[in-house]
Amino acid sequence: MELAFLSATELARLLRRREVSSLELVEHCLERIDRLDPTLNAFVTVCDAEAREQAQRIDAGTGDEPFRGVPIAIKDLAATAGIRTTFSSRGYADYVPDFDTAVVRRLREAGFVVVGKTNTPEFGTVAFTESELNGATRNPWNVHLTPGGSSGGAAAALAAGLVPAAHATDGGGSIRIPASCCGLFGLKPSRGRVSTAPFPSLEGLSTAGPLTRTVEDAACLLDVLAGYEPGDPWWAPPPDRPFADAARDTPGRLRIAVTWTPPVGVPVHDECLAAVTSAADLLAELGHDVREETPPWQEPGVFDTFIAVWQVGPALHPVDVSLMTPLNRELVESARAASAADYARAAASLQLLARRIVGFWSGVDVVLTPTLALPPVRIGWQDEVEGALAQLHRNVEFTPFTSMANLTGLPAMSLPLHWSEDDMPIGVQAIGPPAGESLLLSLASQLEAARPWADRRPPLESLSPRG
Repeated sequence: MELAFLSATELARLLRRREVSSLELVEHCLERIDRLDPTLNAFVTVCDAEAREQAQRIDAGTGDEPFRGVPIAIKDLAATAGIRTTFSSRGYADYVPDFDTAVVRRLREAGFVVVGKTNTPEFGTVAFTESELNGATRNPWNVHLTPGGSSGGAAAALAAGLVPAAHATDGGGSIRIPASCCGLFGLKPSRGRVSTAPFPSLEGLSTAGPLTRTVEDAACLLDVLAGYEPGDPWWAPPPDRPFADAARDTPGRLRIAVTWTPPVGVPVHDECLAAVTSAADLLAELGHDVREETPPWQEPGVFDTFIAVWQVGPALHPVDVSLMTPLNRELVESARAASAADYARAAASLQLLARRIVGFWSGVDVVLTPTLALPPVRIGWQDEVEGALAQLHRNVEFTPFTSMANLTGLPAMSLPLHWSEDDMPIGVQAIGPPAGESLLLSLASQLEAARPWADRRPPLESLSPRG
């Protein structure tokens, strides 16, 4: 039994049948982390003693939690009580919160055992998991390339079989980008589906969500994560039934618009175009109504408007700016120089654009795009140019398609449906209608059955045991 690559739901079944113990699973994860992570650098903190102790308690007791005893990794942007939380910033290098965020609490209540915190760029600002404090995370498929970001540590750990499931967050594509780079399934939920409590989400851009190897795992994890917390400014309507049930259904015949045109004028790599073309052909074969059509998301100056809002994120952290990365320092300086009216105009402009874009879904069910405009790029690619704006433009060259789902609050997923000639995963993005996670999960299950991906493995034998 290959424990490292069994799904989280399958492991939960084995645990309920007492065919494996939680301590056995935790020890297995910790051994793989110790052996493989010195090369990957997916983890910034490993909770070995705490995880063993919790696993032993679980094995000695009883309970009906859905994931009782299953190991999981938490992205280091989520506060964890008693566990160091760095936000990958030197300003938080020794920060140990005394509280859990709502999503971490829900994961613990579902029975998960936290084995550690995964790497992210500082504050999750960019799409490459390279940190002054915690170093660069490497892609298990090719350690010279990025795993994406900002949930790059989560994706690398999951793809390498260090954990069976991973918590992730997505403010501009940060679940779907690493899912594409690492050959995983990543789902960004609708705005308000998953609470950000106790922290605010700037203009509702960011949300937590599942990063998994199977659609079933993602659906079951979303059932755990979803739900209103008192005081939440956004609230998605509860589903009629569990997301796990929706993932077991066929979606029916859907109206699917396919586009290769990004919201900003950047080129799209041939492999990314081929991935979408192949997926569109598969959807047509499955009986869907597939047509070429682009949402009205091309707006002059949209990049600058988005940055006018995005730059405020790093400025909200009460730490010495001199301890931040050069990129985040520039964003903070720019945010502080802008007026409240500047911010309000940018936010209002994005809201108007979002209304226009979401209206497109009145005539379609799903929009299919490349997840990324490029295959995974080399480590350090962003830093080959100087200045915050130039580096952010590099991010847009890499990820022009993902932020529209954050801007609009629509649910979106990246599916690992294509591999390049040099055997690197290339994701395909599907954006659903408002509160349409159930529809996306049904479609994802159909595609997973038609073109399975879970048995693909990165070349882990190429990883040096000690880097």
